[in-house]
Amino acid sequence: MPKVTYIDHTGHETQIDVPAGENVMHGAVYNGVEGIAGECGGALSCATCHCYIDDAWTAKVGGPSSEAEEELLENASAEVKPNSRLSCQIEMTDELDGLVIHMPESQY
Repeated sequence: MPKVTYIDHTGHETQIDVPAGENVMHGAVYNGVEGIAGECGGALSCATCHCYIDDAWTAKVGGPSSEAEEELLENASAEVKPNSRLSCQIEMTDELDGLVIHMPESQY
């Protein structure tokens, strides 16, 4: 099963098995990882699952998957960077095994 490492704003790391086909936000929410709220449950209607893709993974994960994701990121409470994504829009695959994401200090 693919693994994701979630790194909070203090540098604390949590590694979680996230099944292929599931999104990165659910991996965090279902396992009690602090730093990703996922208020809308992954319906692409908020930005409380904002994350930063680790530099080593940005090419593989890619940029925002849709115009809707880009628009929501514009309203994220934390600084939006070139490697910003909504974790609900990143579907895990075996190729993403080992993915590392960083979480902003706050989602609100």
